[in-house]
Amino acid sequence: MASSKEIKNRMSGISDTMKITNAMYMISSSKLKKAKEDLEKTEPFFYEQQNVMAAILGQIPDLDNMYFTRGAGVVDKDKRRAYIVITADKGLAGAYNHNVLKHAEERFIEGDNFKLYVVGELGRQYFARAGYNMDRAFNYTVQNPTLHRARVIARQVITDFERDLIDEVDIIYTKMENAFKMVPARWELLPLKKRDYLPKEKGQYEEIFSYHPNVDAVVNHLVPDIVTGYIYGALVEAYACEQNSRMMAMQSATDNAREMLHDLNIAYNRSRQGAITQEITEVIAGAMAQKNK
Repeated sequence: MASSKEIKNRMSGISDTMKITNAMYMISSSKLKKAKEDLEKTEPFFYEQQNVMAAILGQIPDLDNMYFTRGAGVVDKDKRRAYIVITADKGLAGAYNHNVLKHAEERFIEGDNFKLYVVGELGRQYFARAGYNMDRAFNYTVQNPTLHRARVIARQVITDFERDLIDEVDIIYTKMENAFKMVPARWELLPLKKRDYLPKEKGQYEEIFSYHPNVDAVVNHLVPDIVTGYIYGALVEAYACEQNSRMMAMQSATDNAREMLHDLNIAYNRSRQGAITQEITEVIAGAMAQKNK
């Protein structure tokens, strides 16, 4: 059995660790709240852009534009895909990174001809070790999602799409279903799906618009901002999921540390009581021996 001093030292170490995990929980809680507020502030702008696209398709449902029609005649196994995979820059977030990386690798088997864009340091390290050829790694993005960084990513994939280097762009990230459940998800960014924009009710968009210089120019101007909005939303949601996962992991670590301290405190009391009992026994034995002399 460990001595009282050893148990005391271990209790001190666990107590210090518990302070760290509790502090990390509080920090992640604050970051999660800020991320949700930032997303709420920008959502109305991007929703309005999607409404404008819906209004255009409401007037011209048979619109023939590359952002809607690219890859239409190509079978799935032959499509040239681009994957944007969002991971974290740091660990200590439970299974957050493992789940999204596993989900991404499951998607890679859909075809061998794909480009890989990685957001997050842990994802970059993982794919490098696994031998994947990364076309671009976006560093220092996931810890501070901003519209500027979302535009940088969007500009890269849209340029490749316009140059006819890829037929489809998918973004793989972590989606928050509720406060306790976060799941990896895939969203097809390009080509856009007309069914996502067509009016849900007959006569929903009855305004008559005129397009200058033409409708294709208007659509080509709108699409990069719409794609940027989707990417920004995915970055913020993934960041919120990372913080929520870290909160849960730190809460679990703090609870485990508290249980360990409880068990060690009992062991310490037993050890201390045993030492006291041993000392009393030795005093009594010595006194009896002295008396017998």
